[in-house]
Order: sequence, then structure tokens, then C-alpha cells
Amino acid sequence: MNAVLANDWIMLPSIGGMAFYLSYLWADKILGWLHRRSLGQREEVLRYMELMFVETDRSKVTMMMLSSSFGVGALVFIMAWPNISAGLIFGAVFTIAMWSVPKFVMQALWNQRCGKFVDQMVDGMTMMANGVKAGLSVQQSMERIQMNLANPISQEFGLVLSQIRIGRSLQEALNDLGTRIPRQDVQMFVTSVNILQETGGNMGETFKTIVEVVRERQKVEKKIEALTAQGVAQGTIIVLIPFVLLLVFYSLDPAYVQPLFNTTLGLIALVAMLGLQFLGGIAMRKIIKIKV
Repeated sequence: MNAVLANDWIMLPSIGGMAFYLSYLWADKILGWLHRRSLGQREEVLRYMELMFVETDRSKVTMMMLSSSFGVGALVFIMAWPNISAGLIFGAVFTIAMWSVPKFVMQALWNQRCGKFVDQMVDGMTMMANGVKAGLSVQQSMERIQMNLANPISQEFGLVLSQIRIGRSLQEALNDLGTRIPRQDVQMFVTSVNILQETGGNMGETFKTIVEVVRERQKVEKKIEALTAQGVAQGTIIVLIPFVLLLVFYSLDPAYVQPLFNTTLGLIALVAMLGLQFLGGIAMRKIIKIKV
């Protein structure tokens, strides 16, 4: 069995024939998946940039995503030369992996922006509560927030006020705010204001209640972050250890790890290792991440 796996004249045609057969059966699905994982990610990137009030050109985003994926894959292939098999495998892996990097970066920045908005709600709701008690309307209280607080809450409330000025109702503008910042605290604020606008009530006390809820949630989130910090560090170390050891062994004795790159069985083991590392990282992230 080992002799068969080590024979490139048997393994390479077998793998090529299997890949051709699977591609023939699932050509439409494969092409659709490749489009979603490559240029299909562009729409998501543009949407996140629009939510963050970042103006950009679609062609520039396309060039950036192509350069970050195919450019990195080509660089990896060149670095693996003259080992064509390893270059093709690792070049394809890095190309596919880098397709999603711009989306993940924009998503992380957008989540950071949403988190900062929720943090600013403590000061913002306090100002709105004081403004309403002083006789100001909700719109006038929002204007105070826009003028006195920093972004992103200033930008978001400025957009709400702009929508109201062009004829949209306060309810519609706040619903759009809840769509742009899909956080529970924001939804609570939007729902409370919309209900009180229709039924009446003590809006100042409502804003104070929202401030207390946001503060308590932040305390719980900070406590969870402190308790899971060790697990995050351990998960990161466990995922990186195989790659660090591979680099150490390669620097000490390149001939010792060469079979991983110049034999069929070694390439299969590398692909399996990368897949298991990816699955293990996802599993540890789901275990460690706790939503409040």
C-alpha cells in the first residue's frame, strides 16, 4: 500500500482523474462557489464600506481583491519553485484563503464600529434624557449628540436627521438606524422611541433605563472577555504550533521535511493537516466565543 501511495505515476493520474470526474459532475456548483468566494465577496466588501460611510470606487475594490488573492497565490507558487506540485497546491490554498480576507477585515472594522456606537450610547442616551427633560424634542436632542459627540454616533444620528429633513418619518429613519447597527441595545432604543412616539410616555426615564441596561451589558461583556482571554491565547498557540515547528525543522534540517513537499504522500498529509487545522480553529473559536 505504501509503495502505491509513494508512486507518483499512479497517484498523480488518479488524483487528476478524480478531480476531473468531480468537476464534470459538479461544474455548475463549483463555478458558482468560485464566483461567490472571489468576486462575489466584492458586494459584501462594498456594503460594509457603505455602512461605514467610506466612499470608494468599485474598480479599485476589484483590483485590490484580485491582487490580494491571485497575487499572493502567484508569489507562493514562485517561492515553491521548482517544486511545481507543492507550488500549485499551496498557491491554490493561499489564493482561495485570501479571497475572504478583505471581507473579514471589513467585517471586523464594521463590528468594531458597531461596538463603539453602543459604547457611545451611554453618553448619548444621557444627553437625550437630559434634553427631553429640559423640553427639547427627540430631533433636537439628536442634534445635540451630533454636535457634541464623536463618530460613529455623530455620523449615524446625522444621517437620521438628514432623512427626517428630506421628508421621512422619525420611525422610518430610526428603523434604518437599527438596520445599519444591528445590535440589541440599538434595537431597544429604536423600538422604545417608536412606541413612545405613538402612545406617549416618559421618554426621559426610558432613556435612563436604556443607559442602565447598556452599562450592565458592558460589565458582563468585559467580565466574559477577561474569563475567556486565556482560552483565546491557548487556541491561538495551538493553531500556530504546527506551522512554527515546520519552520523550525526546515531551518535546522531541510532534508528532514523535504518529503512533505516533494512526495505525493507528503502533499496529501500537508493538505489534510491544513484542513484539520482550519476545522480545529473554527471549533475552538465557537467554544470560546460567548454572546451576551
